[in-house]
Amino acid sequence: MGNSLVQIVIPVVVGVAIAVQSQLMAQIDRNMGTLESICVTYGGGGLLIIAVMLFRSGGNLSFSSGLPWYVFTTGLFGLLIVGGIGSSVARFGLVATFTVIVATQFILSAVIDHYGLLSSTVRTLDLSRGAGIGMLLAGVWMILR
Repeated sequence: MGNSLVQIVIPVVVGVAIAVQSQLMAQIDRNMGTLESICVTYGGGGLLIIAVMLFRSGGNLSFSSGLPWYVFTTGLFGLLIVGGIGSSVARFGLVATFTVIVATQFILSAVIDHYGLLSSTVRTLDLSRGAGIGMLLAGVWMILR
């Protein structure tokens, strides 16, 4: 039970962090600009993770040679995510921004799982999952209208 609780608490904490970080990035975006918001966000996080990696003698970076090239595009995706969130929250607010983001994530995740893309395990998009996505889209419409 204890381990299960931790596994639930972690994404809850991440959700709180995302909402708070997004609002803070929106403030930077409105006052300084989108690129500056990205710079502050990545700069602060980058310095922290560099310190942690130096403390850990580089961690497991030497194991990167067995990975496909496309996994190293995650930093570029991160820039897009951070910039897009900061810019969108500044213009549309937290709820509208994350409604669209989460719905998009669910739909693309279902496609990735269904076809086993990007080395994922195949998880077929059945009627139940399809109906859930349909309800999700109805929820998006209700929130954004």
